[in-house]
Amino acid sequence: MFTFIPPTSVAQFVIMFIGCSHLKTFVMKCVTEGGFLLSTAHKPIQVIILVLLLMLGGYAIASSAFGGGGGTAREGAKAPDLRLSGLDGKPHSLEEYKNQVVVLNFWGSWCAPCVKEMPVLQAGWEKYREHGVVVVGVNVGEDQVTVGDFVKQVGIDFPVLLDQGRNAAGSYGVSPLPTTFFINKKGKVENIHIGQLDRIMLDAQIRELLGD
Repeated sequence: MFTFIPPTSVAQFVIMFIGCSHLKTFVMKCVTEGGFLLSTAHKPIQVIILVLLLMLGGYAIASSAFGGGGGTAREGAKAPDLRLSGLDGKPHSLEEYKNQVVVLNFWGSWCAPCVKEMPVLQAGWEKYREHGVVVVGVNVGEDQVTVGDFVKQVGIDFPVLLDQGRNAAGSYGVSPLPTTFFINKKGKVENIHIGQLDRIMLDAQIRELLGD
């Protein structure tokens, strides 16, 4: 017995994928309309296909939720300004950090890699804050109480801004979390790092921006 997949083109499959607004809808379409027939002969293949579908669907949802793909932040371009409330309840923007190196980190308390890199960001903040470097954390989509409790729990004291409406994440084109933007003293994005940072990476990026 064989797994049956109708001879639709790649383009048709992509169109079907884009047309699904939710993961459940996407998976159900693929199963009921895409032509996958369950069989005992090729279970491993079917499992792999289903896992790939779940990953693609999850990525689509993340991109939609966090505004990925439509932002203007690009390496070599001027960093979009931010106007967000901080944990102190006051409005803040990137203009406050003019002529400084900015490590702009988008994160969520539910994101395991984000949690793991918090001590790294805190260490970088403590090490370079006297050298014209500021670490700014932008929490995506969570409320002030949740973020405040998390900050106390992990023991960070660098500036944390609240992007509850995900507008900043959208303007920067952030999709997966964490994502970190390294901004030079002229306000331009020098590097974009997607994923968890370690101390070696963070130290190297900051030293490069400082010209060491």
